[in-house]
Amino acid sequence: MNDYILYSIITFFLSILFSMGGAGAGVALIPILNFLGLDFSIAKAVGLFAGASTTITSSIMNIKRKLIEYRFVFPIATMMLLFAPLGAYSSRFIDEEFVKFFFMLMLFYSASMMMFGKKKALFHFESRAILFFVGAFVGFLAGLLGVGGGNILIPLLALLGYEPKKVAVAVSFVVPFSALSSFFTYAAYLNLDWVLLVIVSASAITGGYIGNYMMHFKLKQEHIKKLMALLLYALAIKLLLHFI
Repeated sequence: MNDYILYSIITFFLSILFSMGGAGAGVALIPILNFLGLDFSIAKAVGLFAGASTTITSSIMNIKRKLIEYRFVFPIATMMLLFAPLGAYSSRFIDEEFVKFFFMLMLFYSASMMMFGKKKALFHFESRAILFFVGAFVGFLAGLLGVGGGNILIPLLALLGYEPKKVAVAVSFVVPFSALSSFFTYAAYLNLDWVLLVIVSASAITGGYIGNYMMHFKLKQEHIKKLMALLLYALAIKLLLHFI
């Protein structure tokens, strides 16, 4: 019971912080749960379930508001839905230390994009073939690492020259479903604690709602993202020390 309370509190505060920065908390929640003694694969499943729970509402709202540009979303969504479960299933056969190493690299990447990332595109692509490739690559990697993929997908599409607003809407649509498809893949071969899943998801939804509400106050998102980046750097360094 004490573990449930601790995990719930951590999820609640992480969800407030990350939702204020417009991101999912799973990328930070997974390593923290693992550091606290939860099996890494189970921590990934918990993070995916919590992340999907908090983001699926915004996805549905964007559909209702007719904000989704399906021609842009379809290639990414299709490939992520196909490759995210494949990545999740592949993690069963890949050495956990190897996956943790890539997770550490992803933390450094995400933190650097939050801290130093520039909006200026490096390339300008309009090809749908690129979107299919990006969806497949990010989907597999997201499933393998147990994240929704938004923290990888948004900066990557921005660097490829796609409009930030269009990217944000597309990612908010895709991530919940890729996260759920990855989660159910993990659930198929892991012995999950469903009480823990429900408790953590409830905390994530509550924290996410509060964080979204607090975004309306005069809080500079740049400062929030820098705080998020510092947290991710700290988690990445702790993982790095594990390999030294």
